[in-house]
Amino acid sequence: MRYIMLVVWSALLVSTLNYVVSSINNVPLDGPAFTKGLWMSLVFSVLILVIDAVLPKDSPKEIGHHE
Repeated sequence: MRYIMLVVWSALLVSTLNYVVSSINNVPLDGPAFTKGLWMSLVFSVLILVIDAVLPKDSPKEIGHHE
């Protein structure tokens, strides 16, 4: 469920950004531009998953904690 919501939110946010930027530049938001935005959201989702996998899960206090 976590991964599904990541893809959904990524698609919503990137599509919103795509709409706003195309409106500012006075460019129509047609099929190919919208599709490129969806592909970018998938790339963004994969990048977030890779960053999540690389970062350590322990808090800084637990990593350096010695008793």
